[in-house]
Amino acid sequence: MDELQLAGKVVLVSGGTQGLGEAVARRAAVQGAEAVAITGRNAAEGERVQRELEAACTRAIYLKTDLADVEQARASVQDTISEFGRLDAVANCAGLTSRGTFLDTEPELFDAHMAVNLRAPFFIMAETIRHLVGRGAPGSIVNVISIAEHGGQAFLAPYVAAKAGLAGATRNAAHAHRWDRIRINGLDIGWTATAGEAATQKNFHGAEDDWLEKANASVPMGRLGQPDEIAEFVVFLLSDRSGVVTGSVIDWDQQVIGGQE
Repeated sequence: MDELQLAGKVVLVSGGTQGLGEAVARRAAVQGAEAVAITGRNAAEGERVQRELEAACTRAIYLKTDLADVEQARASVQDTISEFGRLDAVANCAGLTSRGTFLDTEPELFDAHMAVNLRAPFFIMAETIRHLVGRGAPGSIVNVISIAEHGGQAFLAPYVAAKAGLAGATRNAAHAHRWDRIRINGLDIGWTATAGEAATQKNFHGAEDDWLEKANASVPMGRLGQPDEIAEFVVFLLSDRSGVVTGSVIDWDQQVIGGQE
């Protein structure tokens, strides 16, 4: 029987209270993580996920965190270390998906995207790397980015700017710390079926209750990506099973960037 991918690891999942982040936290537990810390703003959801992880025989903690506040983002790393004694792996899954074009984006919206989608994961990485270097220990970080970082739709202007920055930061950090044996990779995910996406489609695009059925019919594979599928790939990249791979930003989507009809 193959060894569990995250056996004995302490894992932090930002945005782990819902959607893809919750799926990653659950997958980490299934794959043998010794402990899982999750962050998010919704205490009720966070405590629910914590209880369910504990019921699956994994030590867990929920850290109420607003990633728009960089000090709270940094504190999530330190609080995880204080609770479990160390940190081995991080998945940055949280994200802000509000809309804005170059013609209607005000500085406040731009700053919000930069704060949540770039600044928070940047400083979570920095705190984690500092801890790992201090321990002289290897580690792994996966940043959930977006296929939109390649250019995206017109209504995603501040989102694309932040996610493209995160892709660059991922490569830079991986290069800078490869000799510390800290592997850092990113995943450019595409359109994914989550409750959060349902809210986004209804709030910003006037979608009806059958939005998912229509969305599934509009894409080549006949369905949107699923959180559980992406979570498996995130955990694989976090684990030693992904070997020496670092600095990769992988397209996880059914679009082919550069392809044309």
